[in-house]
Amino acid sequence: METKPTEASPALAKIPNGYVNIMGYVDESEVNGPGCRAVIWVQGCPRQCSGCFNPESWSFRINQLISVDFLAEKILRKPKNTGVTFSGGEPFWQASALASLARQLKAAGLNVMSFTGFTLKQLQSESAPPNSARLLAELDILIDGPFVECLAINSPTSLVSSSNQAVHVFNPDLTNQMNWASDQIEIHILKDGSRIVTGYQGSLSK
Repeated sequence: METKPTEASPALAKIPNGYVNIMGYVDESEVNGPGCRAVIWVQGCPRQCSGCFNPESWSFRINQLISVDFLAEKILRKPKNTGVTFSGGEPFWQASALASLARQLKAAGLNVMSFTGFTLKQLQSESAPPNSARLLAELDILIDGPFVECLAINSPTSLVSSSNQAVHVFNPDLTNQMNWASDQIEIHILKDGSRIVTGYQGSLSK
């Protein structure tokens, strides 16, 4: 599904500057990128791909508004976090705030990775969501392309979910770390008793 910036902008305008609207957050994940990472699932994606891992992230409604500065402090407070992964939802619809967050985290020595339903070529084009170039410039790893159900790989050893997707490693220091534990499931129990399940689950959600 091809998406233009104007399709999402009315709802995004409700997000204050310096804030991110998120669906969920966990610390110390080992199945969402190299090493031990914080993971931020942003709220909002107009693609609505069949078989999407996180359909609850489609709506652009205001879910959890968290300031960039608070998120940076929260992530850095956990010494096991060596990086952060942006997922969703579609991170590039909130590129400006995430770029600011990434800049703070990289200054502290963390690496930054993002999933996106856009291709890298689309993100480098004039029709990309606002400030996409800013976020791209901060990334160490990008996994691009929408999930296509008929091209699903369903393999615990694959770093991508469908064969149309690609892994772009912008930081050569991470080239030999493309082997994270995608064949495991993590269950994170939050303070309010809710759970976030993430990791490889065959043909089910991630």
